[in-house]
Formats: sequence, C-alpha cells, structure tokens
Amino acid sequence: MLLIKNVEIFDPRSIGKKNIFICFDKIAYISQRINIPDKNFPQVEILDGTGLKAIPGLIDLHIHINGGGGEGGFYNRTPELGLTKFTLNGVTTCVGLLGTDGITRNMEGLLAKAQALQSEGISTYCWTGCYDVPTRTLTDSVRGDIITVDKIIGAGEIAVSDHRGSHPSDEDLIHLACETRVGGLISGKCGVLHMHLGDGKRGLTPIFDVIENSDIPFENLLPTHLNRNSLLSRQCMEYLKMGGFTDITTGIKNENDDAISSSQLYQTILKENISPYHVTMSSDAGGSMPFFDSSGKLTKLTIGMPSTDIDSIRESIERGLSMELALIPLTLSPARFLKFPCKGKIAEGYDADLVLLDDKLNIHTVISRGKIMVQNYKPTAYGTFENK
Repeated sequence: MLLIKNVEIFDPRSIGKKNIFICFDKIAYISQRINIPDKNFPQVEILDGTGLKAIPGLIDLHIHINGGGGEGGFYNRTPELGLTKFTLNGVTTCVGLLGTDGITRNMEGLLAKAQALQSEGISTYCWTGCYDVPTRTLTDSVRGDIITVDKIIGAGEIAVSDHRGSHPSDEDLIHLACETRVGGLISGKCGVLHMHLGDGKRGLTPIFDVIENSDIPFENLLPTHLNRNSLLSRQCMEYLKMGGFTDITTGIKNENDDAISSSQLYQTILKENISPYHVTMSSDAGGSMPFFDSSGKLTKLTIGMPSTDIDSIRESIERGLSMELALIPLTLSPARFLKFPCKGKIAEGYDADLVLLDDKLNIHTVISRGKIMVQNYKPTAYGTFENK
C-alpha cells in the first residue's frame, strides 16, 4: 500500500492538492485528508508529494518494443527497448508493433517482448501485422489474432503512401478494416486499423477513400505520422473536421523542411475547435527514423525515443496550452479510443499509473500498477538484463 501526500493532481483536469491512497495496483481513495490507523492495519509506505504535480501515466500506442529498422542493412537493426526506457520517460502503458521488417522481426517475438515488459512492471498491448498487405499474423487472420490473443487489440502498422509498403488497394484496406472491426466487436476490444502514413504522393487519400467507399466508422481507423510533411498536416485537418481520429508522432521535430512538431500541429488543431479527444500522440520509439533523398536512397538513420512524449507535453505548455490540454493526447484520449477503461486518468478505481513532476516538469517519480518504478529521478526497478 502507498499513500502520496499533499500532491497537486491533474487527472488530467486540475483538481487541486490532495492525498492519493493506492492499494495494490489500484487507486483506492483520493481526499484532502487520509488518516492511516495506528493499529490493526497493513503497513503503508508514505511518499511526500509536496511541491510535485501528479499526472496520469503516459500511454504510448506506437512503440517498436522489440526493435525495428534495417532499411540500411542488417547492421541498422535497432535494439529492443529495456524497461527503464519507458519508466524514466513516464510511459506506463504501451502498444508494441512491427514496422518495415516483418521477417526478422515477427509477431511471436513482439508478443514475447510485450509479455516480458508486463512481467517487469508496465502494461503492454500489441498491434498485429506489419507494413505488408496481406499482413503477418499469429493465427490465420487478423480477426483471429484480435479475438484469441489477449494482448492484441487491432492491426498495424499497415503502410499507406510509402515506397516501403505493399501499396494496398482501397479494397485491401477496407477488408483489413472490416477484419479489425469485427474482431473488436466479438472480443470487446477497440478493433482499430492503425496505419503508417509515409511521404507518398497520395498522402491520406486512401483513408478518405475507405470512408467514402465503405461503412467503416471513423472509430476503427487511426492514421499516424500525420505531422511528417505539409501535405499530411493539411489533410489531417480535413480528416479531423470530417469526424476522424488521428495520431501525431512526438518524435518528429522539424527534421525535414516541412515536418511539423507534434505540439505545433496539436495547437493548430485546437485553434480549429476540434476536440482533443480526436487526437492521440505516440513516440514511434524503438523504430528507425530513416531519411531518403529524392531518388529513394537512404541518407541518414536515427532511432525514436520515448523521451519525446514528455518533451511534447512541455512544449505544448510552453506554447500556452493548459496542463489538461497538453496531457490529453497521451493519457485520456488514447485510453478512451483504445478502450482501456481503467487507464488515462487519476481517479478512484483506476489503475495506479502515475507520474510525479517537479516544478520544471521533469519526471521525479513514476508509479506503474501500484509499484514505484522511478523515485528521485532514478530507477528503482530495472529490466532483467539492464545494467543496474
């Protein structure tokens, strides 16, 4: 049991200074005063939250947990992410996925890594598939994976408008979207088709075509990387105004001439009176971030990191957004969209996933599923093979 005393809470709304009582992996009680009995009561650890801000643990729905890359050859394969890469950056829930490489990285390995991270202390889920269409699955179908594998919540990341993808037709995407939707309906999961958008000429047009030519609801489609170029950013605004949901990549930081930072695009979206609950953010951590010239030749390769999530929150606040608005795309919005009913909010009965920030919005303490993972800016829990 854990009692956090005198901490300023953003749930993500500001609800003032209160005490938070955690029992096992749940938030049991929130009040301005909580008295622990002196006798006949289990031992309670006390954590002084004076001067700190409590926010929900971050939810990152797009992380290459078992590595990715390889566009520049085998030596460009990025490594698996250790536990502290998540916890030191406030990520307490993630959704792992494959990308370009569905051969040397496979669904069996992805699921094993997700199970490992869950055992080490954070909450994990998976998208089934990779860039390819037909995509790669554990069972004989996307629908089968979603229904029969607990951790799999939808399909992704399917490549659209990208020279590294398989250029799926409208019919291909509609079929995949139907598979994910029905899988979600039967299993009670979100059943989302999560789509990678590249720098191709068509941009979001294939997604517009799915909406126009099928009965798939917006709630079952989530395109990502929409801040990677000016075309996608413009189409993103149009898609949102139609009622769509979009994911913005925090790891994109004006590295290309017309790339837009996540905080910049988000601020533009809010100025158009679009609900923040139609926007999620994710880091693309663990995956390679390649740069190609006009002839398609690889010129540079970097690795995405989870630290860009908390950086985006800080940048949004620096741009004048409230703490509540800055937090929503990485907390309550993905929790609602992905149908995680007990995550994304600091409230009684919710999972005890919290991040305590200092006055400069640096991560002081991280609690995942009721266990302290980071305290006084340092890890208190490590992955099995991490250097302690």
